[in-house]
Amino acid sequence: MYFGETAINLDVKGRLAIPTRYRELITEQCAGRLVLTYSAFDSGALWLYPEQEWTRVRDEVMQLSTFKASHRGLQRRLVGSATPVEPDGSGRILIPQTLRQVAGLEKHVVFLGMGSRFEIWNEKTLSQKRMEEESSINEQASDEMSRLVL
Repeated sequence: MYFGETAINLDVKGRLAIPTRYRELITEQCAGRLVLTYSAFDSGALWLYPEQEWTRVRDEVMQLSTFKASHRGLQRRLVGSATPVEPDGSGRILIPQTLRQVAGLEKHVVFLGMGSRFEIWNEKTLSQKRMEEESSINEQASDEMSRLVL
């Protein structure tokens, strides 16, 4: 399970160095085979999956009926835009320019471990998102959230 936050700089070629604390685990879990795609829910973010977890997510999404526009949109966003990536010898992955542009990734990004996947955010976009979430957390808290003991 992945967790934690790391501030990272993209290099001029659009490469991101995977934090060292995750590299060995990624190698063990998926031999470095990862899949990068758009976030299903947040504009301004990318999701990075180990290949095995990606296969599960992809299959689940593709089982949705294509008769609903929302299903087709999710399939297009997640599956149609997905790209395989593998770390190079220095632990860097290349983020394709199209994914960088749509997610608004610039030099300063944040790499978040989110359980079975990672999220990659533009640093400013994530800060703004967090401020919005903090100001409305009480209004948006679900019944499930209210039962959590944190």
